This record gives sequence, C-alpha cells and structure tokens, in this order.
Amino acid sequence: MTGPRRPDPAPTDPTAQVRDRAPEGALEIAPLEPRPWIERIGLAFIAAILVVVFGVIAAASFASGELFLALMAGLGALMTAWAGGRTLLRG
Repeated sequence: MTGPRRPDPAPTDPTAQVRDRAPEGALEIAPLEPRPWIERIGLAFIAAILVVVFGVIAAASFASGELFLALMAGLGALMTAWAGGRTLLRG
C-alpha cells in the first residue's frame, strides 16, 4: 500500500435537486429553417463534381476488368447523386 485509504464517497441521491440543471423550457429546439438557395446550389454542384469523379473511376475500373471496384464506384456515384439531389430539393 502506498498511502492511507480514503473513505468511500457518499452515495448520491437520484431524487435530490441538481443546482446546475437548466430551468424548464431552456432547452427548446428551434425549428429547422431551409438552407439558402445559394448554399443548396453550391452543395449540389460539389456533389455533381464528385458524381463525375466516381463515374470516371467506375468506367476506368470496368474497362480494366476490376468489376468489384467498378461496382463500388458506381454505387458511390449513385449515392452521391441522390444526396446532392435531396440537398437541392429539400433544402
């Protein structure tokens, strides 16, 4: 033993009042506002660039016989196109 043993901490009472708890109604969640159009268009443009990149990778992989990589890149292109479209339409 390297030192004196400390007493066990007092058990906490779960029904006791907590002083640092936020007052009622302080944690209200504000309604989500749609993104501005310029931001939606910019995000969709970035998604379109990534779709092209994934598409080129898929085509090159398919041409070289790497079917699994072609499939994965094609799925990446489809998912990115879906996310970009949803960002543009939903906001």
